[in-house]
Amino acid sequence: MSGAGERPVTSALIEGKHRLIPACDCDSESFRKLLKATGKLAGIGGYKVGFRLALELGLGKCVEMVRRSSDKPVIYDHQKAATDIPDTGDLFAELCAGAGVDGVILFPLTGPQVLKKWIAACQRQSLGVIVGGLMTHPGFLGSEGGFIADDASHLIYCMAADCGVTEFVVPGTRPEFSWGVYELLSNRGIQPSFYSPGIGQQGGQWQSFVRANGPAWHAIVGRSLYREGDIANNATAILETLVA
Repeated sequence: MSGAGERPVTSALIEGKHRLIPACDCDSESFRKLLKATGKLAGIGGYKVGFRLALELGLGKCVEMVRRSSDKPVIYDHQKAATDIPDTGDLFAELCAGAGVDGVILFPLTGPQVLKKWIAACQRQSLGVIVGGLMTHPGFLGSEGGFIADDASHLIYCMAADCGVTEFVVPGTRPEFSWGVYELLSNRGIQPSFYSPGIGQQGGQWQSFVRANGPAWHAIVGRSLYREGDIANNATAILETLVA
């Protein structure tokens, strides 16, 4: 791993420290409604577009739709990118940059070489890089009956930080883990920004989420926005919770 002094200089993808990022894991009509309802709301930090819309509409079309409603960043979540061989990172980064996205979420679960190559490829394309190492659902880690060694998640965050990454996905359903990652990175001289899915429908609690994520965090919220009621009102209620 490279030393702290050798890390590339990076800048935050999202302006502000506490923002709501709608998870656009929905059909195209719901996407249009979401953008219309939230495009001008203060407190929206960006839009996370998943594979459903990218496959249905094309990633470039998704970016165009966001641009017509908002000036906020578009983050592409390939669900889960950076699990292929190292050499495909360049193609992924080129396609994302060509589509006009501002940042990407990577989960480099297949090893250090993939992590380094994919992060570097995205950085060369001037994409914001957000790295995750642990998912929200139970049964992911070895101690839970999953396939991923418990200490591997922490190693992913540390190695990504050594590659210049300062923005990370941490699960909103696991506040103790999130706080541990914050302390781990802070002790290495990193002031991280966290992006947390799992609040609401997946069981994560707002109060635990806020306490666990340090001073800079953004809530990634999907189904709680689309539930019964007006999307704008749902988003406003969540934003009030974030700043309470």
